[in-house]
Amino acid sequence: MNDLDTLITDWLTLPDVAQRLDVEVSRVRRLIEEGQLVAVRRGDPVVRMVPALLLVEDGIIPHLPGTVTILRDGGFTDDELLSWLFTPDETLPGRPIDQLRSGQRGEVRRRALTLAL
Repeated sequence: MNDLDTLITDWLTLPDVAQRLDVEVSRVRRLIEEGQLVAVRRGDPVVRMVPALLLVEDGIIPHLPGTVTILRDGGFTDDELLSWLFTPDETLPGRPIDQLRSGQRGEVRRRALTLAL
C-alpha cells in the first residue's frame, strides 16, 4: 500500500473534526467506532487524525460509511482502506474519495465489493 503521508496531505485532529461538525469530541469518537469516519494514529505526538477530505461543508461525505463497512468487512485495516480511497485510479477516473465526494458511489462500491471478496 502507498504511504498515507504521500496520498493524504490534509489531516484533522479529533477536536478539529468536532469543531467542523459542531459536535463534542466524544461524538466524533463514536462516529469512528461506528464506521462513519476513519481515523489513524499519526504525528508527533501520536494522535488519532481524520483525513480532511472525509468531510464536506455540511458533514461527513455521503456514502462513506457504507464504503468503509464494505472494505472493513473484506479485511481491510483502516490504513489500507484510506490508502485505497486516496490512490488515483485512471479507470474511475481519479481517486475513489473524489468519486464519493461527487456523489458517485456506484462504481466505487462495486470495486470495493470486488476487493473485499
